[in-house]
Amino acid sequence: MPDPFRWRLSEVDEAHVEALAAELRVRPTTARILIARGLATAQAVGAFLTPRLADLRPPTGIADLTRVLDRLTRAVDSRERIGVFGDYDVDGVTAAAVLTVGLRALGAQVTPRVAARHSGYGLPPDTVDRFADEGVTLVVTADCGTSDVPALLRARERGIDVVVIDHHQVPTGERLAYGLINPHQPEDRFPFKGLASCGVAFYLMASLRSRMHAASFDPRELLDLVALGTIADLVPLVHENRILVTAGLRVLSARRRPGLRALAELAHLTDEPVLSAEHVSFRLTPRLNAAGRLGDAQLALDLLLASDDAEASRLATTLDDVNRERQRIQELVWTEALAAAEATASAPAIVVGGQGWHHGVVGIIAARLVDRFGKPSVVIGFDGAVGRASARTTTTGDVNLYEALAATAQHLVRFGGHAGAAGLTLELDKLDPFRAAFLTEVERRRGRAGSELGREIEVDAEIDLHEIDVAFTEELGRLAPYGAGNREPLFALRGLVTADTRVVGQGHLQLSVTGGRARGEAIAFNMAGLDPGAGAMVDLLAHADLDTYRGNRRARLRVRHLRRAAETTDVAVPAADEVTSLLGAGAVEAVAE
Repeated sequence: MPDPFRWRLSEVDEAHVEALAAELRVRPTTARILIARGLATAQAVGAFLTPRLADLRPPTGIADLTRVLDRLTRAVDSRERIGVFGDYDVDGVTAAAVLTVGLRALGAQVTPRVAARHSGYGLPPDTVDRFADEGVTLVVTADCGTSDVPALLRARERGIDVVVIDHHQVPTGERLAYGLINPHQPEDRFPFKGLASCGVAFYLMASLRSRMHAASFDPRELLDLVALGTIADLVPLVHENRILVTAGLRVLSARRRPGLRALAELAHLTDEPVLSAEHVSFRLTPRLNAAGRLGDAQLALDLLLASDDAEASRLATTLDDVNRERQRIQELVWTEALAAAEATASAPAIVVGGQGWHHGVVGIIAARLVDRFGKPSVVIGFDGAVGRASARTTTTGDVNLYEALAATAQHLVRFGGHAGAAGLTLELDKLDPFRAAFLTEVERRRGRAGSELGREIEVDAEIDLHEIDVAFTEELGRLAPYGAGNREPLFALRGLVTADTRVVGQGHLQLSVTGGRARGEAIAFNMAGLDPGAGAMVDLLAHADLDTYRGNRRARLRVRHLRRAAETTDVAVPAADEVTSLLGAGAVEAVAE
């Protein structure tokens, strides 16, 4: 198929680049990357490169915080039973774990649960009844609850107070919860709106610890969970999130929590002394997500809360088995969804649906379609007359999914989510009207000037092969963690010659390349089908890695896109099932283990 993407070099002032490089004593390419990310001064760069927990802004301005702290303190002091309920994705599960571990450390009696996908998103009324029958008098939700009106009404009927911890958009109407901690509610004055629910839960637990003067509980012990959920939920890794994730990765690397220690072993991370955001995205997140995708996410929560290595090992092994089944189902749905999408590839967005498509993988499929076609995608799994769907869009932000779905709400049973990712439910007979309305809305929002925004790949710099060395990769490493809002630097290298190519592992392509007098190594994951053979001239878009295999330190290219240099298109993009594109909002899910 024709390449739908174009290569665009970031534009910066070269004099500014040289000045900042000299002031910081870094390479000009590094200075170019920093400036392109809005870090134009040495002071701004210093704060970015050395994120400290001490720089977290205090919870001043968080709406409802005092009221919620009063209620939680009363519940802990009077030994009330508190129910914690989380959504089934990694943010919901980790937020539920943060609340459970934190509340228990402060002396609370806690019954933790998470959603089952077959029951739908959010807190269901029957779960409220179950909590009530078990003597729960206070429920704290995690990553859900903001829009769960039936459940909140049932809680009132059963005499249960509900505190909602969430970060989804807040609909208009009566507030039914006892308290709502959500950065998107109009009354909230906390300056950063990008926290994931696990980050909101961390702020709450740290504030509760201060309120109760509990010196024996250190909220920093929760940061491994916060890093997991924040990275997995694709919220911007800037400001508070960058601080929380950086500190959280250090805690995660220490492997103190039995469940995460067992999961890291199964994910083949035993020899990795320092865990990165990439390890979380590609190794840990898919396994934690698998239970929620195919059934009951309680398995993932139980793993995070496991108290000993034997239990943790058993649960992690079960999760790994579920993840393999998820991969099998995903590929079956992908084949059908791709065929349906290609039939309408000229439309401004992709809307496809099928009977029996598993609800647990439609989000991954939507992300892969974004990667393939460079446009917003909605994938619907129908079970008879009702379909549940996931929507994803490009990271360029040219279409706000939540707003686009709100404009088509008359065709939907329900919807919710964020600008870049959303979920929805609709009836089968509304599919065609919804598709027509959604395509019209996407086209209107993009407009003629912005219609190609989602099809561009932003490249940080064009560099020569000899520039990729250990010192450069170490310098770049200080810009991590990478993720939404702080993408990993991407470089263009033109006119390289392949000295040798070979297929390794499960369909990966390893290349030895030369450029001028320099020689280097490159790895192109899942790209064996694009092997150009030895002696070919190629252009690459790649990341610069520090490879530490068996204790040897060397710089290596990690290829994202490859083309023969004689090709006339700006850049060749492999199919999304062959390689992760940086454009997809959920790209980390597309090829993860």
